[in-house]
Amino acid sequence: MKKKFTLEIASPCSENFDKMIPNSNGSFCNSCMKNVIDLSRKTNSEVAKFISENKDKSICARLKASQLKEEFQYDETSRISNFKYAAVAATILLASNNVAGQEKQIIETVANCPEPAYALGKVAYNQTVDKEVLITIKGKLIEAKSKRPFKGDAYSNLSLSVNNSGNAVKINPKTGEFSVTTAVSKDSKTLMVTISGNDYYLAKQIPFNIKSVKGNIVQQNIIIASEELTKIYIAGGLGINYTGQ
Repeated sequence: MKKKFTLEIASPCSENFDKMIPNSNGSFCNSCMKNVIDLSRKTNSEVAKFISENKDKSICARLKASQLKEEFQYDETSRISNFKYAAVAATILLASNNVAGQEKQIIETVANCPEPAYALGKVAYNQTVDKEVLITIKGKLIEAKSKRPFKGDAYSNLSLSVNNSGNAVKINPKTGEFSVTTAVSKDSKTLMVTISGNDYYLAKQIPFNIKSVKGNIVQQNIIIASEELTKIYIAGGLGINYTGQ
């Protein structure tokens, strides 16, 4: 029998998961004295398996916000049926191995190696013009409404990268200042800025003008609204809503 269900966290927890004490299943929260199971890194089938094994327990979990929109399912079968299936499968496998052992034959293989082809002549190459420059962007990350740096524990671990370079730098939590080096195209009119930290994420294009670069340095503040930072993870008491058979 297939069980279908969705997950919910009715009262999200405001505790910082990164500051909890890690263990094999997730992290231990000192505030509520409970273990928070990290389901955010599990596949749908792994989540379904966990729920099927723990459906009668009180669970405090951490999820990706996107997982609250997913529908999961697992097969609710009896252990007796599983044992019978395993026994039958083992019998079939043993029989097939015996037959395969009796029918083994020596097979001759012939390697077909084509003769290498060679070409003589003058080597031609195309010389391309480097259209990228390496620049350093210096500025502050500013919250649009307050016109001030992002404050509070939730924003204490924000980092920033540009053009998916992988070179993420920490944003000063007090001043909002950052300095990041990246390669940009001379023809580029925008920069792709990625901001992440704790449970938040944002990827956004901002205007860029190569003429504003002076000595490979450009001064540019990044202004965003707090609502633009997407909540990636959510934690709290886990609810299971069965949606049908």
